[in-house]
Amino acid sequence: LVMGADYFESGEERALLRERGGIPMGVGQGTTVKRAILDKNVRIGSNVTIVNKDHVEEADRPEHGFYIRNGLVVVVKNASIADGMVI
Repeated sequence: LVMGADYFESGEERALLRERGGIPMGVGQGTTVKRAILDKNVRIGSNVTIVNKDHVEEADRPEHGFYIRNGLVVVVKNASIADGMVI
């Protein structure tokens, strides 16, 4: 489930973010998302895997922008998930 975004980034803004090493709004190329909720305004890098690989039932990882409840990964509002991260 993807909650969407409160605002739109133009192609120019997205390109500038990438040049500066940032992550544009949305879900990056090559990313896999299963059994997850992505709250508003999230920035998910390229080649990220959000699948609850270790079948964790409950976890709090606010420093990484997510938590897990009943086995579902919830990426919190305005979170950034770095390229290549595996959850």
